[in-house]
Amino acid sequence: MAKTRLILPVVVFAQFCCTSLWFAGNGVMNELMFSFELQPAALGHLTSAVQFGFITGCLGFAFMGIADRFSPSKVFFYSAIFGAFINLGILWDNNSSASLMLFRFLTGFSLAGIYPVGMKLASDYFKDGLGRSLGFLVGALVLGTAFPHLLNATGGAQNLHWKNVIFTTSILAVLGGFLILLLVKDGPYRKPMLNRNFSVIFQVFKIQKFRAAAFGYFGHMWELYAFWAFVPVVLGAYEILQPPVGFNIPLLSFLIIGSGGLACVAGGFISQSRGTKFTATAALFLSGTCCLLSPFVFLQPSSTILVLFLLFWGMLVVADSPLFSTLIAENAPSEARGTALTQVNCIGFALSILSIQLTSFLFEVLPPAYPLLFLVAGPVLGMLALFRKSRLVSRFSTEKV
Repeated sequence: MAKTRLILPVVVFAQFCCTSLWFAGNGVMNELMFSFELQPAALGHLTSAVQFGFITGCLGFAFMGIADRFSPSKVFFYSAIFGAFINLGILWDNNSSASLMLFRFLTGFSLAGIYPVGMKLASDYFKDGLGRSLGFLVGALVLGTAFPHLLNATGGAQNLHWKNVIFTTSILAVLGGFLILLLVKDGPYRKPMLNRNFSVIFQVFKIQKFRAAAFGYFGHMWELYAFWAFVPVVLGAYEILQPPVGFNIPLLSFLIIGSGGLACVAGGFISQSRGTKFTATAALFLSGTCCLLSPFVFLQPSSTILVLFLLFWGMLVVADSPLFSTLIAENAPSEARGTALTQVNCIGFALSILSIQLTSFLFEVLPPAYPLLFLVAGPVLGMLALFRKSRLVSRFSTEKV
């Protein structure tokens, strides 16, 4: 078992390794579409399949109380091995759009035992400074999500073969799973759920402080994954609009999405001095502002301004994620924390499916400058929920459940 001071780095690195499965398909989407003769709508469908699999897994894990009744380290390990194996299904030469969607669905299912369970592990070890710890953890998720784009950008014009990208992400997932199994045992603040309690799924939402943070998180999730999924589409559309521009789209996609990892860590430190609610609300407000500005930036002629704007947006769009997770974890009963985190993730990702499908449809019927504008609904509704519960949210750090 790793010493306590090494636990967080181990969990963070393992989270990075395993969450590289998330966008493994998106990172090689153009190659998949060419190899299997997929339609343009496949981007939205395959991305949504992962999200739907994640939701299904979260529902099952929450309903059964898996993360609270069993060792989180073992749950993480078995989920990582399963996800790595299923991810390799993309390599099957006879894949169709239906089989690819099935493999991506099952990959998403496995991630339900990785992402929220990783947060559960962190909350079981770090009672103080949880926001900073989750900042590192969500930062690892962001970098893991972006990593397949970087793999695909390797070698410039001679990109790493797409099958090697899939194989590499599976190897990383296996590595992450074994790191958790061998080095991270149950944390000192873990209180196992001794008996299965189905009612906890509903009871946590009766806690007003928990509910306020959860609805802020839901607004954030409406924007996040749709933005990540369509960053390459925006860059490609801008190349068509401005023919002299020659983007390295995989590399830029990695930088834009991956920049959010640094923002998550920075947000965790800022929240220690400015407060978790203030920091989360500021990030949500600024990312919503980026939604509103997106048509104007897309239509202007400078590719440098566009890239800098997307980098800025890429940081803000996810900076509030660990902060909302911190508020949720702090205000859920300790014996049901894993279930609470899992079910909130489930609802948030369900909303992300709707926003991805809506954005995919809007890219088909509107000029490419405008679809991302409609993501502003998430930040607006999230901030309304936070301000409506402002007195409750402001007491999050001082009241106990």
